[in-house]
Amino acid sequence: MGLEMISLKSPREIEAMRRAGRLTAQARALAGSMIRPGVTTHEIDTAVRRFIESHGAKPSFLGYGGFPGSACISVNEEVIHGIPGPRKLKEGDIVSVDVGAFIGGFHGDCAATYPCGQVSDEAKRLIQVTQQSFWEGMKFARQGCRVSDIGHAVQVYVEANGFSVVRDFVGHGVGARLHEPPEVRNFGPAGHGPRLQPGMTLAVEPMVCAGDWRVKVLSDKWTTVSLDGSLTAHYENSILITEEGPEILTVTEDGAYV
Repeated sequence: MGLEMISLKSPREIEAMRRAGRLTAQARALAGSMIRPGVTTHEIDTAVRRFIESHGAKPSFLGYGGFPGSACISVNEEVIHGIPGPRKLKEGDIVSVDVGAFIGGFHGDCAATYPCGQVSDEAKRLIQVTQQSFWEGMKFARQGCRVSDIGHAVQVYVEANGFSVVRDFVGHGVGARLHEPPEVRNFGPAGHGPRLQPGMTLAVEPMVCAGDWRVKVLSDKWTTVSLDGSLTAHYENSILITEEGPEILTVTEDGAYV
């Protein structure tokens, strides 16, 4: 995809993106703090919506393409796009929360996977590897690198740890629209795609399966699960490419990324 189709943000737009990113990260942290046995995914979703709206913002996902929730809450084998509802979380679950907030004309977008109580060693390692794979990708989120360099680094790290990367869904540009060019894959060879330039804003989001990478979408047309039923994890931040390197936009005021 050509650079001319990619939005390079102005200093004013970057400040607006930082504001949206902080709020989105705070909503993610709120959701994470609520994850414990007995809580329903609807309760978490309601709290996220109230928090975002209390700051004069709108949940980016609510009504997007018809999605009924303010957050995507995905449990265990659910990779992404889990619809909040009456499901009660159980000890040992792992729970991915994906949130977005729109304020000042711009979106923030981030996700993380959290343990519910005590979880298995495999689940802990899956969460850790998924999160670290994002940071491995960040080593290549630099001016002059190509977009595919990020995803290649993610894939190499994930597979070296015995897990697999989802191919059917990818990261993306983010800004005035929730999804903008370019695609940011979490797999594939390095050295392809547009060169990264200061002012690009991207949502980088590794989606990782403990088993095979193949997934399917359930009959609700949203919830996406691992085809083999294996555990999955998701981690995402919105980032800004700068001359000095990547800046994480979805960070709370106290510097938290989860």
